[in-house]
Amino acid sequence: MFPDPSSGGTSPGELTTVFAQLHGMLLSQDDADAAVRQLARVAQQMIPGATGAGVSLLDEDGSRTSTASTDPAVEAADALQYELGTGPCLSAWATGQTQWVEDTAVDPRWASWSSAAAEAGIRSVLSAPLIHRGRALGALKIYATTPSAFGDAEQQRLGLLADAAATLLSSAQPVEAPVRLSESLRAALASRETVALATGVLMAREHLAPEAARSVLLERARAQGRHLAQVAVDVLEAA
Repeated sequence: MFPDPSSGGTSPGELTTVFAQLHGMLLSQDDADAAVRQLARVAQQMIPGATGAGVSLLDEDGSRTSTASTDPAVEAADALQYELGTGPCLSAWATGQTQWVEDTAVDPRWASWSSAAAEAGIRSVLSAPLIHRGRALGALKIYATTPSAFGDAEQQRLGLLADAAATLLSSAQPVEAPVRLSESLRAALASRETVALATGVLMAREHLAPEAARSVLLERARAQGRHLAQVAVDVLEAA
């Protein structure tokens, strides 16, 4: 079971536990549809203030290939984005940048979508891109029923979750044998995304700034005479 957001949010230690649990859940899924359903539930549970969450995987043209949401309001808001061809989820996917909506009732960027979302009771939105090896896979988003529900801490936490999920979702595809999936994941871990994720884990667990967390990884690599990616994998496996 994941940390209860009503208890005041996830602590750094709980955040690393979430990464480990998400890792196991995504690896246990047979296809991307099952994986994104799990991911949507995790996003809502681990981020304080989120009353709903959704995940969309997109192809190179921006068409949905898989989608999941935690409740009907989120599902309707997501569907409307694709009908209109505009909205924070599509913008996160297209720009590779997190889209932050403090209040849909006054945000001017996607007027038609924002107006409909506000009428449906969705007032705050954070939408983070899912990027793996430079390829935008889709977006992970959380919603709230009150304005200004999210701040810098929630944006950072969603970004860390999106980075972890993108690496894992790149391997969450129909497979003929679990071994194939494990090999694919190991290949993905031997990349710069692994180092970025391990840096995030150290930041959360040891209350470090980004540069300090990267320095810890570099010092361990030098001391052990190993590649940086190998040390990063150790950090993730110990999370």
